[in-house]
Amino acid sequence: MPEELDIVDHLIAHLQGEKYEADDQLPSENELAHLFRVPRITVRRAYERLQELGYIYTKQGKGRFVKDRQKNIPIVLFTYKSFSKRMLELGYNYESKNIFCEPIEYNDKIYRALQVEENERVFKIGRLRIVDHVPIALHISYVAEHMFDNIEQQGNNITSMYDFYQSKGYTDLRSKEIRLQMTYANKYEREWFACSGLIPLMVVDSECVDFNSGKTVEYSKVLYRGDYFTYSVDGG
Repeated sequence: MPEELDIVDHLIAHLQGEKYEADDQLPSENELAHLFRVPRITVRRAYERLQELGYIYTKQGKGRFVKDRQKNIPIVLFTYKSFSKRMLELGYNYESKNIFCEPIEYNDKIYRALQVEENERVFKIGRLRIVDHVPIALHISYVAEHMFDNIEQQGNNITSMYDFYQSKGYTDLRSKEIRLQMTYANKYEREWFACSGLIPLMVVDSECVDFNSGKTVEYSKVLYRGDYFTYSVDGG
């Protein structure tokens, strides 16, 4: 007898093929239960997994429908431009919320990237990116206190690090040493994003350098919800 994941695999194959278009209605729980000869609860769990993965959405009292994944937010990797400005230019109902500014414990990778000594302080500043009231990305910037001596006081008010750096005279920013990985949200990330553990995250680690001075102004870690973005690469 097919199990829940067998039904999920079957539906994903159709969703990724040409059987369904965006916003098409999917078969009812009863129809799939009859087709696969399984209890209705098994089909319901399969649909819940697909919704958690971002393939479908539900209309109360009407059923399940195919999510238009082509409408996902386009994001350009390998570039250092204002994320907030980009979202506003695209016309999204957008908010950037500062959620923390605090010193970190010594971390060899981050300290080496920022070229600071072990006895110096490094702060991490987190901004939660919200579109249509849904948290979709978390940007964490690690900055050395000796580069920005008032960062402890100013950090909790920063919603755009790009604008902050511009105000400090760092106007030609470039990303380097970019690392990508796919993962799933841990407990704290699920709380930030208000999502299930099935949602994949694209994690981008990089260093940001001011081209004019050659100084590394930050080490950054960005987590993008995999069900809300499509990705492209800046070839410039």
